[in-house]
Amino acid sequence: MLISLYDTTLRDGNQARGINFSLNDKIRIAHLLNDFGADYIEGGWPNKGNPTDEEFFKAICSEKISNSKIAAFGSTRKPKIKAEQDQILQNLVKSEAPVKTIFGKSWDIHVTEVIHTELEENLDMISSSLEFLKKHSEEVIYDAEHFFDGYKANPEYAIKAIKRAELGGAECIVLCDTNGGTMPWEIEKIVGDVFKSVNCKIGIHCHNDTGLAVANSLSAVKVGAVQVQGVINGYGERCGNANLITIAADLCLKMGYELKCKNNLPRLRYFSLAVDEVANVQSDIRAPFIGETAFAHKGGAHIDGVLKISKSFEHIEPELVGNSREFITSDQAGGALIAEKLSKILPGIDKKSKVAAELLECVKQKENQGFAFDTAEGSFEMLARRHLGLYQDKFKTLGYRVIEEMGEDEVHVSEASVKLQIDEKIIHEVCEGDGPVNALDLALRKALVEHFPCIESVKLDDYKVRVLGSKVGTDASVRVWITFGDSKETWHTAGVSTNIIEASWLALLDGIHYKIMRDE
Repeated sequence: MLISLYDTTLRDGNQARGINFSLNDKIRIAHLLNDFGADYIEGGWPNKGNPTDEEFFKAICSEKISNSKIAAFGSTRKPKIKAEQDQILQNLVKSEAPVKTIFGKSWDIHVTEVIHTELEENLDMISSSLEFLKKHSEEVIYDAEHFFDGYKANPEYAIKAIKRAELGGAECIVLCDTNGGTMPWEIEKIVGDVFKSVNCKIGIHCHNDTGLAVANSLSAVKVGAVQVQGVINGYGERCGNANLITIAADLCLKMGYELKCKNNLPRLRYFSLAVDEVANVQSDIRAPFIGETAFAHKGGAHIDGVLKISKSFEHIEPELVGNSREFITSDQAGGALIAEKLSKILPGIDKKSKVAAELLECVKQKENQGFAFDTAEGSFEMLARRHLGLYQDKFKTLGYRVIEEMGEDEVHVSEASVKLQIDEKIIHEVCEGDGPVNALDLALRKALVEHFPCIESVKLDDYKVRVLGSKVGTDASVRVWITFGDSKETWHTAGVSTNIIEASWLALLDGIHYKIMRDE
C-alpha cells in the first residue's frame, strides 16, 4: 500500500519556540522536501497578517518543485457568512496553491465555547467551505481539528463533522490529535470506527505531548490511514509534531509500506541535518535512525558483537538511512563514511588506506573543535583536496581587520580591510558593508575578482551562527555556517572559533576557494 507524507514543517514546525523561518529559509526547506520526496509541502497560512507566507506562495511558483504538491493552509469560513465572502478562503484561492487544506471543529465544546456558534452552523461551515475551495483547487484536504478528544466526548457529533467534510468534497479527511494526549490503542480503535462511517481517504495528524506522536501515526496507518502529516525532525509548538524522518524509516523499513521517498532513505540523515541547519537548531544526537549516536557503540561486548554480526546489536544497517556505525573507543569510527565521501574525489579509494586513515584522524580533530562536515560539504571537500594534494590555495591571507563605528547620528558603520598575496603580488582592499561579515565578504571579493572573475557570480545565500557546547558565555566557541550559490549549484561551508569574526572568515575563505576549485 502506498502511504503519502504530508509535510507541515513550514507551518506547524514554524510555530516551535526558537524557530522563525525567513522567506529564503522556507524556499530552501521546500527544495529539500521536494528532493526528499514529500508528497505534499504545506507552505503556510496566506493572509494579510502573515506576509512571509504570502510571499512564499508568490515565490514558489517560479521554483522547480516537481516531486511534491504545494498546499496552502487555512480554516473554514467564519459563522453566519457565505464561503465566497470569507477573507481567509479568498486568500487561499489567491495563493494559487494547487492543494488547499483547511481545518474545522470536531469537538462540540469548541463549537459552542470557543467560536460561539451553533452545532449545525459549524457543520455547514465545514461543507460550504470545502465546496467553495473545490471549485478553485486541484485537491482539497480537511483537517478535523481535535477529532480524538471530540470523538471521546461526543462521538455522534464528531462523526457528523467528518461526514459533512466528505459531503463537501474533501479528497482526504485528516484526523487530528491536536492536544497530543491520545494513546495508540485509542487511535487504533477510533480510526477503525471512522472507516465504518465515511468512504473517503483518511489521514492522521499527531502532536507529541505524550511522546507518542510517531507511535500514534503508525497505529493509524496500521488500521487504514493512507496519509501521515508531520514535521521534519518533529518541530512544533509545545512538545512538537510527529517526526516525519522517524515515520518514513519506520513505514518503509519496519512495516513494509511503499512511500515516494523510499529510494531516498539512504540520504535520510542528510535531509534531517540540512533542515536543522536552516532552522538553526541543534541536531538531536540520539534521534532514532539518523542521530549521531544512533549506531554508536562504546567498548566491550557491544563492539565485539557488532564486529562479528552487526545485527546482534543493530536493528538495521546504518547505511540504509545514510548513517554510519561508530566505535567510540576505536579508530575505526567513521572510516566507511570518510571513504564514501572520498570516493567522489578519488574513485576506488580503499577505506583502509593510509591516506583515508590520515584524513579520518584530521576530520576527527576538526569535529572535536566543533566542525560539522555532514552539512558543510564544501568545507569537507576543501579539507580533503588539500590533504590529498589535489588543491593548493590560490591566494594567501596576510591579514584582515574589521572596524565597527557608531557616529553621532547613531548610524553603525562596518568597515573591513583584507590583505592577500597572489603569487608575488600583494593586494590590499577596504570595503564598508551591512555588518562586519558583509564588509569582509565584499573586501575579499574586491581583492580577488580581477584574478578570479568566476567569484563575481557567487552569492552568499545564508549565514547562521551556533554556540557550541555547554559554555554559553561571550568566550564560548561558535560555529558559523554559510550557504553559497551560483547559477549551477549550492554549497555550504563552516568555520569554528571562539572569535565569531574568525569563524566567519574561515567559512568565507572555504566558500571562495571551493568556487575557484570547481571552476578549474
